[in-house]
Amino acid sequence: MSKKSVVSEAQEIQLAITLIKLGARLQLLETEVSLSRERLLKLYKELKGVSPPKGMLPFSTDWFLTWQPNIHSSLFINIHKFLVDHAGATGIEAVMKAYQLYLEQMPPEPGQEPVLSLTRAWTLVRFFNSKMLAMAPCDKCQGKFVVNCLDLNTGYLCGLCHMPSRAGKTKKSKDAAAAALLAA
Repeated sequence: MSKKSVVSEAQEIQLAITLIKLGARLQLLETEVSLSRERLLKLYKELKGVSPPKGMLPFSTDWFLTWQPNIHSSLFINIHKFLVDHAGATGIEAVMKAYQLYLEQMPPEPGQEPVLSLTRAWTLVRFFNSKMLAMAPCDKCQGKFVVNCLDLNTGYLCGLCHMPSRAGKTKKSKDAAAAALLAA
């Protein structure tokens, strides 16, 4: 019969609380925290007041390569890489710290979700660790951006230097323009 340390269990609970507050999905919690599924469910319901969302986690690299998500993903992964290389951060702690710094730089609009969720950020790090995604420098600005490892990335131009023609033409921007016309 093995004894569980009260201190280590408290640390696991604190880690789970921090992850839940940052928006972690249950699958992420189960992977990174050694608490039982039942305890994690109770903790999630207690903190959020609702059951955790159901459904599969993102499993494709494609989302990270589209225009706006690529910019946000690139910012996050550069922060993460810096923390790992220079601050000694590792594992889920590095992901959490990098995500908190990302949120400081790219706070969501009031009432909106951030473009990059914690679960997607965690998945992004896993894609990098499995060599499915990499960083490539933009030929124009020299910033490093997320790219697919299997693509030919010579002469790469980022989404900021070579903005797609439809960039910024979302329903939200159309609604704002329509509201401005109505107000005039």
